[in-house]
Amino acid sequence: MARVLLVDDEATVLELLKTVLELDEHEVTTARDGNAALAAMANASFDVIVTDIVMPDREGIGLIMEIQKLKPNIPIIAMSGGGRGSVTDYLEMAALLGARRTLSKPFSTQELLDAVRDVLAS
Repeated sequence: MARVLLVDDEATVLELLKTVLELDEHEVTTARDGNAALAAMANASFDVIVTDIVMPDREGIGLIMEIQKLKPNIPIIAMSGGGRGSVTDYLEMAALLGARRTLSKPFSTQELLDAVRDVLAS
């Protein structure tokens, strides 16, 4: 079991992914944007962070950069369905900034679970 911080601005996506991770016996904390994620990190420790890229307020790229400064050893999984730019551009940037895995939306629940297991094992 791992402590997962899950960050996404879409409530339905957040709840679905939270359920998937909890069924895999992870303890999940959710946040709706990067600012809420940083606030959660100030009050708890996490084994892995799964974050969307395109969000209001502090978006995922900024969040990844801040996590890398504050807690560079926490593995990050970035996910994106695009937005104004291409999905590939966002995910490539996330990987360059330190995300250990990237997921292009839509992805399967198995892909998410595999990504979480992979980053925890490394």
